[in-house]
Amino acid sequence: MFRKLSAEFFGTFWLVFGGCGSALIAAGFPTLGIGFVGVALAFGLTVLTMAYAVGPISGGHFNPAVSFGLCIAGRLEWAHLIGYWIAQLIGGVLGAAVLYLIVSGKADFTAGGFASNGYGALSPGGYSMLAVMITEIVLTAAFLVVILGATSTAAAGAAAPLAIGLCLTLIHLISIPVDNTSVNPARSIAAAIFATNGAMGQVWMFIVAPLIGGALGAVIWRYLLSPGESPEQIGQVE
Repeated sequence: MFRKLSAEFFGTFWLVFGGCGSALIAAGFPTLGIGFVGVALAFGLTVLTMAYAVGPISGGHFNPAVSFGLCIAGRLEWAHLIGYWIAQLIGGVLGAAVLYLIVSGKADFTAGGFASNGYGALSPGGYSMLAVMITEIVLTAAFLVVILGATSTAAAGAAAPLAIGLCLTLIHLISIPVDNTSVNPARSIAAAIFATNGAMGQVWMFIVAPLIGGALGAVIWRYLLSPGESPEQIGQVE
């Protein structure tokens, strides 16, 4: 179990450090900025690379909403859920802390939003709380369907990380303008801790909505789309 939790810790560390790091360091860099398209790709690449690197150890969740959904889908034992959540949260916060140490070394640094998520005044496009909630639920549900489908007994398992990473890229392309994209409570909490724009006051949304979406996606897959899998056949996606 220690190896599984270590894998989730390191994978979530990499997701926050790499994804949020691309937003804070490279997105608006003069003349060479990668823009929000580059940030979307960076988040997808963090999941893709860690899914190949440590996915065989823990299942490669790196996201409390994914772990929750996989429990509902019968892919992860409920007894392991809290341990996964703790490892993911610690990994995400440490990733944000290391990133903070780096970006704060710039002479004119101000933490500001620190790649955090938000609605209303904290939404990049000024989207409402309801719009953000719907976005997070729908996109997290779709993410779970892709994860469960790509790792099902009927899929080509070696390609699963690619499908999952590209799905996360697409999710970011859709929702960065809406709320800076969460679909991951650990990522949202980690960034909000270091933000100075009041993001922590809205972080509840990016805990609740992804968990609802994760549960919804798992139910859709398990009861409508699953090719007749059982927990005994597929274990824990490992």
